[in-house]
Amino acid sequence: MAAITAAMVGELRAKTDAPMMECKKALTEADGDMVKAEELLRVKLGSKASKASSRITAEGVVATYIAGNVGALVEVNCETDFVTKNDEFIALVDAAAKLVVEANPADLAALAAAKLPDGRTLEEVRTELIGRIGENMSIRRFQRFETSAKLASYLHGTRIGVVVEFDGADDQVGKDVAMHIAAMKPVALSSEQVPADLIAKERSVATLKAAESGKPADIAAKMVEGSVQKYLKEVSLFNQAFVKNDKQSVEQMLKATNSNVKAFVMYVVGEGIEKKQDDFAAEVAAQVAAAKQAQ
Repeated sequence: MAAITAAMVGELRAKTDAPMMECKKALTEADGDMVKAEELLRVKLGSKASKASSRITAEGVVATYIAGNVGALVEVNCETDFVTKNDEFIALVDAAAKLVVEANPADLAALAAAKLPDGRTLEEVRTELIGRIGENMSIRRFQRFETSAKLASYLHGTRIGVVVEFDGADDQVGKDVAMHIAAMKPVALSSEQVPADLIAKERSVATLKAAESGKPADIAAKMVEGSVQKYLKEVSLFNQAFVKNDKQSVEQMLKATNSNVKAFVMYVVGEGIEKKQDDFAAEVAAQVAAAKQAQ
């Protein structure tokens, strides 16, 4: 039996927002396996755990840049939210997006070495800015589009960015789809393109829920398949209800406007990055002290 530490409980609690004792029970049942424990909590707590597990835990800015049929989406991270509002930091991110389009770098190293109009490399600008602000910054990722089709982008503040590659006479359609993606966060264009690992995880959760229902095996199997099909509909762009008209699916809206979405990329700041966790014991002690003070 794996030892369940306070740090492990704290990490699972931060991911799921579940009560402390529920996290400890789940980790004990999962023999310390964090992924399995998270799935167990989803079974017990429903969607609350899955929603909390997607919370963003790092700071930074997403930027887009489109010039004709070439476009870019870039994410640059920093340590605090304060820096995301700094004009020089925002200028760095915008410059990075423009360089992705103009220099066509093969990777992050090539992007860092690309030169700005003033002759400095992006890396030199980043290093100088770190020295002035006193906070680390990193260019995390970028995606470049070059297409014979059209490109549209949408930024939700500076934390969510989307670029869409599409065909159609109405440019507004591309902008609307980009906005829809930022709001509904699909993971693929169609059900057939949803990654197999995400489907397997959803099937695992659905199987556990069906087992807890006590239903006969044949009914439980139908429950599992129903849950998986519902999930596929919820996370595939074409099957989602269109945000500007929920009476239509996105696919129906595209057909009605003689349009087609060929690809999209969405970045959410800090997605997949774990921010340094606060001291769990100190957090518990603070909560106990607060409770005593309130009495």
